[in-house]
Amino acid sequence: MIRTDGLLHRYGETVAVDDVSITIPDGECVVLAGANGSGKTTLVRHFNGLLEPDEGTVEVNGRPVNDDLVAARTAVGMVFQDPRDQLVAATIGADVAFGPENLGLSPAEIDRRVEDALAAVNLHGRGDERVGELSGGERERVAIAGALAMEPDHLVLDEPFTGLDAPARKSVLDRLRKLTDSGTGVVVVTHDLRDVLGLADRVVAMADGRVVVDDAPADALASLPEHDVRVPDSAVDAERRTANHQTSQRRC
Repeated sequence: MIRTDGLLHRYGETVAVDDVSITIPDGECVVLAGANGSGKTTLVRHFNGLLEPDEGTVEVNGRPVNDDLVAARTAVGMVFQDPRDQLVAATIGADVAFGPENLGLSPAEIDRRVEDALAAVNLHGRGDERVGELSGGERERVAIAGALAMEPDHLVLDEPFTGLDAPARKSVLDRLRKLTDSGTGVVVVTHDLRDVLGLADRVVAMADGRVVVDDAPADALASLPEHDVRVPDSAVDAERRTANHQTSQRRC
């Protein structure tokens, strides 16, 4: 479980996250939505100690993050918005293996995790290719594979579908569903719900550093556009049909 209580973070005089208290249970998929600058990325970077709060607390699995950063970063895998911030090795396979190697796992277990993670992002059999020769979308897939190979308790992905083609998006979504089914918590940070609405158990929206929506997807939809969150046209149409039906029933 990830839990924040009264979390506040400033950049100089600017308040980026303002008094946010949120709980993310194991096995739940939370879509963290909001416009650019709403505080989403700043919030999630507290989950594994990449940032420290100016006020408030952050706990992972019942323990304050700053008490053991290694444990927090093992429990909470992070996929950054820009994969160049995350890739550390010359080849795909070496990059995905980097995290498991640092856990001290056996070579056989490392190989298994690397193969599983590469298959999950449609990169099976490409472990020897050089990272520097990949497209932006391919680098994003390598970054996701590296996080998957750690098999964390929680996986946080910041705008993970940028640059991915349709088959890669489907493959990643399928793996995220399997992760939540197996008890892994998933947080997807995005301003566009079109890919992930069907995956979400809960939608949390932020604006000006505060949580302004925290609800089930169906109940959150109506208020999301006013916070510059893009929702699927099909979902908007369904919401309108439901509203029109309810209006008709009242008239009857």
